[in-house]
Amino acid sequence: MPDGLHYLNCAYMAPLSRNVEAAGVAAIERLRVPSNITPEHFFDQSDELRTLFARLIHAESERIAILPSVSYGIATVAKNSEVQKGHNVVLAHEQFPSNVYGWRRLSQRTGCEIRTVRPPDAQSGRGRAWNERVLEAIDAETRVVALSHVHWADGTLFRLTEIGERARDVGAAFVIDGTQSVGALPFDVGQIQPDAVICAGYKWLLGPYGMGLAYFGTRFDDGVPLEENWITRYNSQSFSRLVEYEDRYQKGAVRFDMGERSSFVLTPMLVEALKQLLRWTPEGIQDYCRSLTRDLLVDAAEHGFVVEDEEWRGAHMFGIRTAGRAPVEVLHEALQREQVVVSVRGDAVRVSPHVYNDAADMRALADALASCVPAPAQGSVGK
Repeated sequence: MPDGLHYLNCAYMAPLSRNVEAAGVAAIERLRVPSNITPEHFFDQSDELRTLFARLIHAESERIAILPSVSYGIATVAKNSEVQKGHNVVLAHEQFPSNVYGWRRLSQRTGCEIRTVRPPDAQSGRGRAWNERVLEAIDAETRVVALSHVHWADGTLFRLTEIGERARDVGAAFVIDGTQSVGALPFDVGQIQPDAVICAGYKWLLGPYGMGLAYFGTRFDDGVPLEENWITRYNSQSFSRLVEYEDRYQKGAVRFDMGERSSFVLTPMLVEALKQLLRWTPEGIQDYCRSLTRDLLVDAAEHGFVVEDEEWRGAHMFGIRTAGRAPVEVLHEALQREQVVVSVRGDAVRVSPHVYNDAADMRALADALASCVPAPAQGSVGK
C-alpha cells in the first residue's frame, strides 16, 4: 500500500496480495496462446477452488458452487423456495441490497410478506436486543430467514446458531450472506447448519472482483439453476461427446455454477487468496484484529463515541457511532486529513482492518476521531 495511506476498509474491497496479483498476471500471460488452455483447465482449478472454500467453512466440496455475485446466489435460492401468499421472509433492517432485492421480487411474484427486523434505538444492548427481535419475528408462516453473519453497515453480530435453530423449528430455509464475515470470522457449516451460504470473493476472501462462492445444503439437491450450461452436466469432461445432450447434472451444488465458471484469470487468483486465508486462519485474523484495535476502542469511548459490546460485533469489522459528537462533514474532513480510508455509514464510522494493518493505522484513526470532538468549554473541567 502507498506510504502514509491508512487503509482500514477491507469491508469495501480487499487489496490484492502480491501472490494473488502474480497469479492473475501469470494467468493472463498463459491466455496469450489459447492452445495453452487444455480441457483440464476447465475443471481442475474449479475443483481446487471448491475444496479450499469447503475447508474454510468446514463443508463438503461437492456442496460448493461458483457464482459471479451474491445477487446471483440469492436469486437461485429464491427461485427454489416454496413461498406463497400468507408466508413471510425475515430480513434484517438495512441489510445489503443484494440480499434484499431478490426477496422483494419473490414477494411481488407470490404475495408473501417481507418482514424486516429493525434494531432498537438504544445505544446500550443494541446487538442483543436486535438478535432477540429477529428470533421473535420468525413464526409458523416463515419460509425463509435471510441474514448476514455481521451487518454490513456496522458489524453487528447475529447469533446464527440460535437463529438457525429457530428457522429449522418452523421449517424455514436459512440463508446467509457471508460476504462480510467468511474468511475473517470462523464459520462452521456443521455447527450453524445453514441451507445456503453465499459470499462475494473480493472482500474478506481477499480475491478478485467478479467471482464468488456458495454452499448449498440438501434442501436444494433437486433445485433448478438460473442457467443451463454445459459444464454442469454429467460427462461434460468429454469434449468430444458434448452433443450427446445430458439432462442429469453433476453431483451436489455444481448444478448452480455460473456459465464460464472456469474463468481462467479469476479462478487462479481466488485459489491463491484462499490458500493464504487457510494459512492465516479466520481465528488468527480475529485475534490479530482484536489485539490491534483494543486501544483504539478504549480511546474512542473516552471521547464519547459509541461501539457495540464486544460479544455482539466482529473484531474485523465494527461501527464507531458518533452519538452526536461530531458532524459527518467534519468527520469526513478529519479522515481525509489523516489519510484514513474507512466507510461512513449513517452516523457510524465502519472500521474494517486486516492483518496488513498496524499500530500506525490505529493512531491515525484515533487522531482523526479525537480532532472532531469539541474541546471542553473553559472552566468546565470538574463541573
